[in-house]
Amino acid sequence: MTIKKNEADPRVIRTRRLLQDAFTSLLQEKDFESITVRDITERATVNRATFYAHFADKFEILESKLTESFMAIINRRISGHEILNEETIQSIFLAVCDFHENLSAMCKRSYKPLGPVFEIQIKEKIQAILLSFLDKDKVFSSPNAQLINTASIMLSWGMYGAAYVWNKEGRLLPAESFVKQTMPLVMNGAKELLG
Repeated sequence: MTIKKNEADPRVIRTRRLLQDAFTSLLQEKDFESITVRDITERATVNRATFYAHFADKFEILESKLTESFMAIINRRISGHEILNEETIQSIFLAVCDFHENLSAMCKRSYKPLGPVFEIQIKEKIQAILLSFLDKDKVFSSPNAQLINTASIMLSWGMYGAAYVWNKEGRLLPAESFVKQTMPLVMNGAKELLG
């Protein structure tokens, strides 16, 4: 179990970054399965106790790296959006495509086995982002609350799955073209969210 440290402390931030960077560089060279905590600590030039003070295992460091990467991409894409509309949904969809493209670049040797590993967490984050644009008081007091929740799940899973397959099949179209081409299908599924 990781020891909870003051995450605002610059030393903690620096050490976590050092470990994540070491891990990311190892993903360029090795399959995830063959990376050990020892590999990470040697690359980061820290001891095992330092690693375990920040992360429980290599799965936790992977999850933190993927979550951080996804949220940075999402925040960049939806910056300035204030309401859920077609443009916002398109930006979220493009962010999911960007995430898959970055993941396959970061994990050159491990993308296929890793793509689905954190699928549920990413889908849940997409759903939370979609719902964050809606007025919570109106949505959850509405008689259609369950339908709105289901629509957000379907939309998040659909965007994730489409982007995953687009990337896995070699990104035959640029992300912008792919998203533009599939937006009519996405928007059909988004009708309930947009009211």
